[in-house]
Amino acid sequence: MDSAAADPRTILPPLHRLPTTPAQPPHPTTLPDGTPAWLITRYHDVRQVLGDPRVTRADLHDVGTAGVTADVAANPASLFNQDGPAHRRLRGTVQRAFTPRAIAGWQPWVAAAVQQSVDRLVAAGPPADLVPAFARPVPFAVTTRLMGLDGDGPDHLDEARLHRWTLALLAQGGEQGETQAADHGDTLAEFGAFMEELVARRRREPGDDLVSRLVRAADQDGGVPEESLVFLVAGLTASGNESVAGALANALVYVLGERPEHWPHLADPDIAERTAERLLHYIPLGDDEATIRRTTAPIEVGDVTVPADAVVAVSLGSANRDPAVYPEGLDADLGLPLPAPTLAFSAGPHYCIGAWRVRLEMRESLHRLATALPGLRLTTPVTELAWQLGSTTRSPARLPVDW
Repeated sequence: MDSAAADPRTILPPLHRLPTTPAQPPHPTTLPDGTPAWLITRYHDVRQVLGDPRVTRADLHDVGTAGVTADVAANPASLFNQDGPAHRRLRGTVQRAFTPRAIAGWQPWVAAAVQQSVDRLVAAGPPADLVPAFARPVPFAVTTRLMGLDGDGPDHLDEARLHRWTLALLAQGGEQGETQAADHGDTLAEFGAFMEELVARRRREPGDDLVSRLVRAADQDGGVPEESLVFLVAGLTASGNESVAGALANALVYVLGERPEHWPHLADPDIAERTAERLLHYIPLGDDEATIRRTTAPIEVGDVTVPADAVVAVSLGSANRDPAVYPEGLDADLGLPLPAPTLAFSAGPHYCIGAWRVRLEMRESLHRLATALPGLRLTTPVTELAWQLGSTTRSPARLPVDW
């Protein structure tokens, strides 16, 4: 990331208008840090590669990386960076916590949390900034309730503190002075200590929250390293909160800024659900085009052989805009279902474990906000929006609206 991009006042194109590499057969490329790689862009190729056990996230540092990455994407304890038995064990722990019954039980209070944010926004009256008034409060309320961090005891977590920790965990790095690097390390250490204490407390005094479910499932398995469990809880707390906030804000940028005629239609819950899926499909969370893997053996992708020990750059954005699968693109009717399952949440063994949450909060937010404020409109052109930068996500720094 260059110095200009680190300035949140920098004027950049919205994420839905970022160019993507056209879908084409696999071919050699060079990553930003100079590492040779194979670029995978076609929808069916991407699905194949992401589900192939010979393609892994493990030990990427041995063969090259995509350059500067966030701690959440580089830490070996992260679920994202594990494959094989260790990954299956940790993933199984998560699946036992995210049961269909548990998710069904969470849905009513997620909807209630969204409605409370809508009600506060309406009561405060126009004008408003949707970032601090809606896009951030909604996922924060869900995160703290889900993880059991919304009480008054030692587990209580306020929005400012979580935001500070999240920015540190998701920071992309770049050129930092010694003071900045020390502050970054201190913040991550503070976050880690809080999460270690939280896991230990839930082990002693379990409840009905997600952390308790994860600790119980990990202890029943017996093979999950404590470091991996703590990092999993930290990642779900920070990344889940930030990802939903960014996805929601970027979706509002597109609908209010470029498709305002569609906004009132979101009062229909079925249209809101299909629109949410299309927006999550077409609008990436950040500027990075590809997710990086490596091959442990030669693989055939289409008519191309990708050799063993090669770095593979998998472009979800290109795959989600592959004209052979999605011929109409972003500007199609937002109320129509997608013609094929989205790859926005990846695929295969690393399919996003929080996809259900992002979908639920996006659907409820669009539906309830449009129902309450059918005349909601942006008061700043999309081309003049400033962006919050420096992490794995990019979202508007402010989103001024009126109604």
